[in-house]
Amino acid sequence: MSATKGGRGRRIVLWRHGQTSWNLERRFQGSTDIELTETGVGQARRAARLLAALKPDAIIASDLRRAAATAAELAAITGHQVTHDAALRETYAGVWQGLTHEEILARHGDEYRAWKRGEPVRRGGGELETEVADRAAPFVLQHVEKVPEDGTLVVVSHGGTIRTTIGRLLGLDPHSWESLGGLTNCCWSVLGEGARGWRLMEHNAGTLPEPVLGDDD
Repeated sequence: MSATKGGRGRRIVLWRHGQTSWNLERRFQGSTDIELTETGVGQARRAARLLAALKPDAIIASDLRRAAATAAELAAITGHQVTHDAALRETYAGVWQGLTHEEILARHGDEYRAWKRGEPVRRGGGELETEVADRAAPFVLQHVEKVPEDGTLVVVSHGGTIRTTIGRLLGLDPHSWESLGGLTNCCWSVLGEGARGWRLMEHNAGTLPEPVLGDDD
């Protein structure tokens, strides 16, 4: 895949869902199906108005309620149907799910620290980060191939899944995926299609991307 001659190339906007009560409690959600708070719905509506200006060609989303409700706000403006799929769900994290950050440190501290060091860890007995990328990244690529050569695909998903997908699409070593940092609720990252593959154009953004002028000189 490469940018068309003289064209912008395709874009992938990876958009994290709005706020949930478990986010406020710093409680690990994983694949638990938690709804948006009223604040989260408001965040999604604000972000959707901005993202609609990018004139997306398609929207795909996790089938968990917090992501589906976020995607619905953009669909209402653009008129696009949303394609929902479990491939875009957050990492399944077994017994970690439902625990607060402090509880995870107290009960599974060694496992947590190994994960932070970049070791392949099945947090709570769940999925490896590479396994999340194995299901999410191909699904994203499958759908971005369907948009026009200068089109935009919006992917509504979860912080961990977005980070692993970006890492995979950029060809980064899994050990370094954590260096991408997290996404704030209802913020997004933008990947742009270039001659040598995908490039990270924006990360954890809450405003529309501006053209990059003279980035190599």
